[in-house]
Amino acid sequence: MRKNIAVIFAGGAGRRMKTVSKPKQFLELNGKPVIIYTLELFDNHPLIDGIVVVCLRDWIPFLHKQLKKFEINKVGSVVPGGTTGQESIYFGLRQAKETYGEDCIVLIHDGVRPLITEQTITDNIEATDKFGNAITCVEATETFVVTQKDGSLEIPSRADSLIARAPQTFRLSDILAAHEEARRTGKDDFIDSCSMMSYYGHKIHTILGPVENIKITTPTDFFVFRAMVEVHENQQIFGF
Repeated sequence: MRKNIAVIFAGGAGRRMKTVSKPKQFLELNGKPVIIYTLELFDNHPLIDGIVVVCLRDWIPFLHKQLKKFEINKVGSVVPGGTTGQESIYFGLRQAKETYGEDCIVLIHDGVRPLITEQTITDNIEATDKFGNAITCVEATETFVVTQKDGSLEIPSRADSLIARAPQTFRLSDILAAHEEARRTGKDDFIDSCSMMSYYGHKIHTILGPVENIKITTPTDFFVFRAMVEVHENQQIFGF
């Protein structure tokens, strides 16, 4: 039976966050690191069978302590990241194959994107099972301006524009094959997994996720995250 595996990327140093003591994925809110908020969503989801975390090498021992402290039970492997984000994701995918086998659906997600929902995870799995992949997006709420090589500007229709976020979900065999081809040809500048898959000829399927599904990259993002956690807690306590 095909397994559903999350590969969580927590290998970045977070320089734009300008923190001194900790990478952004280990910043704490209410005593809990951001990466744990993210992992809980996958650990608690009934359709997720296992998790691979790609982590900064020096922070792996700390992560293991946090996994035990917060009772995250589905993490089957923690592996060190590579020299680039693309290489780090490849290491995670390779470990997913080694740990769980190749017959998997794999959800690639940022460790600093803790505001997705259970429904988003379900939608990714169901769409990938049907279409072969699923890219979580949100509708564009502002106008895009694209600079052309000749200096002219193109302004796509906002109604036809989506913003790609995460999870980005694929059949493990498909995304691994794309990564291996990229490594074989020395192409190491893909901005994300859906860009890579599109480049290698895969038709991309999109789903819509929650608008609050931000990536915590700057101090402002962290303040938004803190506010959203407070809203969710109030909803649970007071029902609004």
